[in-house]
Amino acid sequence: MLSVTDFLAYLDVERRVSAHTLDAYRRDLAALTEWAQAQGITELADVQAEALRGFVAAEHRRGLSPKSLQRRLSACRSFYQWLLKHGRIAASPAAALRAPKAPRKLPQVLDADEAVRLVEVPTDAPLGKRDRALLELFYSSGLRLSELCALRWRDLDMAGGLVTVLGKGSKERKVPVGSHARNALAEWRQERPAGNDGFVFPGRADGPISQRAVQIRIKQLAQRQGLFKHVHPHMLRHSFASHILESSGDLRGVQELLGHADIATTQIYTHLDFQHLAKVYDAAHPRAKRKR
Repeated sequence: MLSVTDFLAYLDVERRVSAHTLDAYRRDLAALTEWAQAQGITELADVQAEALRGFVAAEHRRGLSPKSLQRRLSACRSFYQWLLKHGRIAASPAAALRAPKAPRKLPQVLDADEAVRLVEVPTDAPLGKRDRALLELFYSSGLRLSELCALRWRDLDMAGGLVTVLGKGSKERKVPVGSHARNALAEWRQERPAGNDGFVFPGRADGPISQRAVQIRIKQLAQRQGLFKHVHPHMLRHSFASHILESSGDLRGVQELLGHADIATTQIYTHLDFQHLAKVYDAAHPRAKRKR
């Protein structure tokens, strides 16, 4: 009999989802299992659409945010679709369910001057060359934190100005690396020589640097450079996307660079661009605001 454990193993081995996604699905399906058992339903395969709607409503009453409900329902859809594929159920109870719409928050970004100020950290400080290379690569190529931490020297084509990364869903993509980032990486490699199989940013015992270590370091460097925003790795990815879209207007190109499967995910940066234009309009147009 197929179980949640089997489904999670399928996600891990065959779909090769990230550890973060796997952990989220595990929590979501554990919540569904607990709720079903409280209703006297011992097998998740026996949950019907009306019962699943009751689960979502109960989670909503418990104070779960619309965004969390969307993710929880997404885990249920994937699980029941998997059961349907294996002939364990006749129809998915999650197929017609919709979670409440979540207000979409615009990502925070650095403006171009702030981004340049951040990446130009002094290289004469302890680990200065590593920090410069790390920041330049983040901003130059818009990598995810997990992609940067896992990067090995063999993934970098310094002559061609490209980096190859394995993104979400184990999808490989090639992203340009700017000249400033290439120079910073070359200086870092000279200071700490490593073979092609070595990690670009090693942590303990020559393994990859931890994601938490990078988050803490970027926060420290931002404060040191006089940026008192909550600067984090994903903000550099947001800034990369926003600045390219603002200059080029090429939404499809930005989608490819970021590795988004759905262009709707990339479209949030068009709202950022409009927000910037709206501020310019408000500040400059004589009829934009009512006179006091």
